Amino acid sequence: MGANSSSISELPENEYLQKLSGSESISENDPFWNQLLSFSFTTPTNSADLKLLEEATISVCKSLVEKNPRTGNLGSLIKVFLSRTKELKISAECQNHLFIWQAHNALFIICCLLKVFISRMSEEELQLHFTYEEKAGPSSYGTECEDLIEELLCCLIQLIVEIPLLDITYSISLEAVTTLIVFLSCQLFHKEILRESIIHRYLMHGRCLPYTSRLVKTLLYNFIRQERSPPPGTHVFQQQTDGGGLLYGIASGVATGLWTVFTLGGVGSKASAQLEQCSPLASQSLLLLLVLANLTDAPDIPNPYRQAIMSFKNTQDNTAFSSSNPHAFQINFNSLYTALCEQQKSDQATLLLYMLLHQNSNMRTYVLARTDIENLVLPILEILYHVEERNSHHVYMALIILLILTEDDGFNRSIHEVILKNITWYAERVLTEISLGSLLILVVIRTIQYNMTRTRDKYLHTNCLAALANMSAQFRSLHQYAAQRIISLNFVCLSSTERLILYALEIPMNLTAEMITEQLNDARINLVLYLNLQALHIITSGNCNEGGDFRFETEPAKQEGY
Repeated sequence: MGANSSSISELPENEYLQKLSGSESISENDPFWNQLLSFSFTTPTNSADLKLLEEATISVCKSLVEKNPRTGNLGSLIKVFLSRTKELKISAECQNHLFIWQAHNALFIICCLLKVFISRMSEEELQLHFTYEEKAGPSSYGTECEDLIEELLCCLIQLIVEIPLLDITYSISLEAVTTLIVFLSCQLFHKEILRESIIHRYLMHGRCLPYTSRLVKTLLYNFIRQERSPPPGTHVFQQQTDGGGLLYGIASGVATGLWTVFTLGGVGSKASAQLEQCSPLASQSLLLLLVLANLTDAPDIPNPYRQAIMSFKNTQDNTAFSSSNPHAFQINFNSLYTALCEQQKSDQATLLLYMLLHQNSNMRTYVLARTDIENLVLPILEILYHVEERNSHHVYMALIILLILTEDDGFNRSIHEVILKNITWYAERVLTEISLGSLLILVVIRTIQYNMTRTRDKYLHTNCLAALANMSAQFRSLHQYAAQRIISLNFVCLSSTERLILYALEIPMNLTAEMITEQLNDARINLVLYLNLQALHIITSGNCNEGGDFRFETEPAKQEGY
C-alpha cells in the first residue's frame, strides 16, 4: 500500500502490494515493511465500496496464495507484526501514535489476506502457508516457524486482554477481535461441524488456554461498556465515519456468516446494524464471545470458553471458586444486567441472555432476584409483539427466555405486582395501566394467534402455551383485557378442535383402521387439542383470590380488541 495509497482504485497497481505478492522473498528486517505499513486509507462507508475493495485486492491475494510457498512473505509479514506488538503496551502508555499505527496497518493487511486464504483452502493448507520461510521451497519449513499460527493467535488474545482501551488503541483492539473471528470462520466453508479443527485446538490448548477467563471477561466488559469508536481526529490514520474502520467493514461479512451458522440460516434483525454502528468493538466482541462459546468440545477437553461463561460469578460474591473449574472469574452483574436490558434489540444480545440464563446458575439466580425485572422483560415482550418484523430465531430465543423465567414461581408472582403505565408500543388497545403479568399474557396470546394465522409452527405454540401454563397457578389481579383474551383463546381452540374432529369423522369408509388412526393423529388435530387443554388449564387453575372469586381490573375498553 504505502504512503501514497488513498483510494480503492489504486490498489491493484500499488507497487508495494505487488512486491508483497510477487516472486521476490522479503526479509522481515527489510526497510520495505516501513514503506508498506505507512498508509492512510479512505474507509469504505457502504457495501458497494466494500465489494469494490474485495474486487480490487483479489488479484493481489491470489498472487500471494500462489507464490507464498516460494517466498514465505506471509510469514515475514506476520513476524513483522509480532515484533511490533511486543512494545505495544508501552507505546499506548507513551502515546506513541506512529508505532501503534503501523502495527494496526500490519494487522489490517494480515486480516484481509487471511479472509481470502481461509476461503480458498483447508486448514491443513493454511497451516503450511504459515510455515513457509523466505526463500524456502514449496515443501520445506523450519522448526522455528512451525507454531506461527499459535504465536499469532496468542498475540491477538494478549493484545485484547492486556492493551488498555484508549482512543489510539481502539481500532487495533477492534481489528484483533475481528481477526480472531476471521480465523474461526473456517466453519463457514465446511458442511459438517468441525470437530478436529486446527484453530480450535490452538485456542483450547497450549499457550492460549491460560488466557481463557481473561479473554471472556474482557469481551463481556467490551459488550457492557459499549464504547463508541473515537472521532476521526484521535486516529493517526484517516477515518471518515464512526463505524469502526476498514477492517470492521471487511470482516463484518465473516461475522454475519458465522452468526448465520449459529442461527440456522436466520437473518439478523434490522436494529442490529444500527447498534453495530454505535459501538463496533462491543458488537464484534459479542460475536467473538458467541463463536468461542459454541466451539465443539475437543476429544480430550471440554470447551474452556463455554466453561468460563457457565461459571463466572458476581463481584460481590465472596464464596470460593470451585477447584474443578480453573476458568471461573468475577464480573459486575449489575453492569452486565443493565447492558443486557439495553441491547435486546440485537439478536446477538438476546442469544447471550439466553446462554447466561440457561447455563450460568449464578446469573440466573441474580436476574430472578432483581426488583426491576420489568427492565428485562419489556424488551423481550416487544420482540414478540413485533414478531412480523423479527427473524424466527430471534423470536424463538425471546420465547425460550420467557419460558426459563416462568419456571420460577417467585417470578410468576412478582410480575403481577409490577404496575406499568402507558405501554405505547402495544397498539391493539390503549393500556394506561396494566400489570407486567397481564401484559405478558397479552403478548404471548397475540403471538399464538399470529402463529395460528401465519406461520403455523407447532413448536412456537408449544413454547407459548408452556409459558402460560407455568404462570397460570400464580395469576393474580388480571387486567380485564388479559382475561378476555384468555377466554377468547379457549373459544378459538374449541372451535378449531371441533372442525378438525368433524373432518376426521368424515373419513371415507373404505380406509383401513391404520389409515383412520393416522388421520386422527394428524399434527393439526393434536396441536389444537393440546391448545384447548392448555387453555382450559390456564382458566381453571388460577386467577382466584382467597375468597374464590375471579378478580379483574375494571378498566373500560378504549377500542375493540382484534
